[in-house]
Amino acid sequence: MMLLVAMGLLVIYSTSFKATRLGSLTDLWHQLVFVAVGLGAFVFMARVDYRTWFKLTPWLYGLTLLFLIIVLLTSRAVLGAQRWIDLGFFQFQPSEFAKLVLIIGLAKFFSSNYDKVHRAKYLGLSLLYLVIPVALVMRQPDLGTALVLVAIWLAMAMVAPVRKLYLLALSGVGLALMPFVLQHLKSYQRDRLTVFLNPQVDPLGAGHNVIQSTITIGSGQVFGRGLAAGSQSQLNFLPSLAQHTDFIFSVLNEKMGFIGGMLLLVLFAILLYRGVRIAYVAQDRFGMFVAVGVSAMFLFHVFINAGMNMGIAPVTGIPLPLVSYGGTALIVAMGGLGLLESVATRRKKLQFEG
Repeated sequence: MMLLVAMGLLVIYSTSFKATRLGSLTDLWHQLVFVAVGLGAFVFMARVDYRTWFKLTPWLYGLTLLFLIIVLLTSRAVLGAQRWIDLGFFQFQPSEFAKLVLIIGLAKFFSSNYDKVHRAKYLGLSLLYLVIPVALVMRQPDLGTALVLVAIWLAMAMVAPVRKLYLLALSGVGLALMPFVLQHLKSYQRDRLTVFLNPQVDPLGAGHNVIQSTITIGSGQVFGRGLAAGSQSQLNFLPSLAQHTDFIFSVLNEKMGFIGGMLLLVLFAILLYRGVRIAYVAQDRFGMFVAVGVSAMFLFHVFINAGMNMGIAPVTGIPLPLVSYGGTALIVAMGGLGLLESVATRRKKLQFEG
């Protein structure tokens, strides 16, 4: 975790260089503060027995829905989206916390109804848990986070004894509803899907970031251009506002090359392996589902973010966990890993006592 955070800090620092001159380090200092808070969240979640959240699930779920509604009613639109509550000193994004709360809520549901979820009724109830926050998130609009929530549910449902026929039927319904969903997307979201299929359709508009992102990755070659170099980032061919957020994977590859990009992916692979291992050795079903949910959240984030940077996935604004600039996302990612640590340490403690 800390190696990934360190790589993110290095890349954020490197984006401060323009034409080999060091500019403002405001983003770096902000990220360091977020890292400190994230470490606090990690320690807190690791020390609290994860089974405590089992009892608090209804309150956490209700509070999350309340915050998502407050966002829609009171927040100011930024770049066409309402996703943040301005606390003065911090831009709080409730949809990020909704990921962890959904994991805990679904873990409680699937573990409590483990012997019943093969029935259509209980599968429908689990979908109800999902649909309400997804609907509120889509109103912001935030397609990326909505897809993450769906991916979390799908991973946990596949681990639960849900009939695969039901999952196939739901997939069929989802495909059948796709034209209806596409009609109700914002115009910029439809444009992103179009340029995903063919970026050259609008190379100076919607396809610009995707094209420049792939060029940025390739320009790093094997060993990279160095932290203070790289024409794509320094000359803002890749927009400066996205260099340390959505497209940080591209900038990392430009600065550190293929070696740096592979090191990043190997670290994520180790992290995901540990998450799956914790799920396998968890002492109860609730802990197992929590570990599966957190692992699925990380896997989907990494796959989509790295994929959209390389042009093999549509641009959705999903950050690279632990690496991209951003307060709420970093705190939630580190808090999620603290939750994993809580599941792991309680298992170890029981093994020692036995």
